[in-house]
Amino acid sequence: MATKRPRGSSWEFVVRRKGVLDKPVYLTFADEAEGDAYCARLEALLDRGIVPDELRRQTGGIVTIADAIDGYQAAHAVKPSDDDILRIQRERVGAVRIASLDYAWVEAWVQKMKREQALAPSTIRHHVGALARCLDWLARKHPERFPGNPLRLLPKGYASYNEHDAIAVRAVGDDAPKDEERDRRLQPGEEEAIRKILAGEKPEGRQRPLELKEGAALVTLFDLALETSMRLSEMYTLSWAQVDFAGRTIYLDKTKNGSKRQVPMTSVALRVLSAYRPEAERVGLVFPWWDGQQTRLSRRRTTSLLSRQFARIFDAAGCVDLRFHDLRHEGISRLYERTTLESTVIRKMVGHMSSRAHDRYLNLRASTVADRLW
Repeated sequence: MATKRPRGSSWEFVVRRKGVLDKPVYLTFADEAEGDAYCARLEALLDRGIVPDELRRQTGGIVTIADAIDGYQAAHAVKPSDDDILRIQRERVGAVRIASLDYAWVEAWVQKMKREQALAPSTIRHHVGALARCLDWLARKHPERFPGNPLRLLPKGYASYNEHDAIAVRAVGDDAPKDEERDRRLQPGEEEAIRKILAGEKPEGRQRPLELKEGAALVTLFDLALETSMRLSEMYTLSWAQVDFAGRTIYLDKTKNGSKRQVPMTSVALRVLSAYRPEAERVGLVFPWWDGQQTRLSRRRTTSLLSRQFARIFDAAGCVDLRFHDLRHEGISRLYERTTLESTVIRKMVGHMSSRAHDRYLNLRASTVADRLW
């Protein structure tokens, strides 16, 4: 029940609701009966978990996770991968009240992603990371109402499936996903086999070569992936204005992580791009597949198109379980094997924001050094 007290010629009402409102709401009415009637209607809504818009304004406008996501996306240039995940979280946990967020809720949420959705550990980490960054923003903006981020209290290995998780997943007919980081590289002979298919050679056991539209662009994209370690979307959205031939540098305006970066070109990358299109024609986009629309749907369609195209090429070349993104892993590995660049420099070149995503390549440098020891 709302509490009330007379204040001169008016009445002050205080409405509290634990788990729904993150702080008391103070209302003033000239007439006691009017205040009683309004608070009765208000509390009926709060009992159903509904917070009226006028009350949201008094509480800073951020009452639920959905409110926090909306505010975060409006205030920041959120990286595309986080945008996609936050859109999903808005639908799934958007109704959860900020006031009820504690470590117990976080543990239950992670457990649900494992036992009910059987998500891969890497996917769970992506979901937790995206929401954690959103709530970090909320904690900085409103420390008085959200003093700490319980997602940051999760222990190391939280996304891995323990024995009890595995039992729960098997009970619903699934297998617990393993926490395995993909490390597929090109095997001996695979690069040559792929280049033969791209050049129009007939695949073994087939009657005719693959029909490949924009063959020169496909070859250039393949070369660029190996020579620069750029992501697929970073390459197909590339414009000639971003390529500095004299400086041997590609300038990326906005990457997957939402940041800018400069990509130095090897002599091979420079030669490939120079030969791909004469200087007189260097206008607009480098590659022909993307329509230039800065929408999530447009990029998703282009990524899907090229991923399917290269899946056909890799299959025809006999490269089992090879994906286009594996070329990025191959390119980074070659930087460690063929150069003496510091790991911090390579990490900056390839756009890894966290050391965790990059540290698995360090064993390559150690093995390369070991080969040179007596």
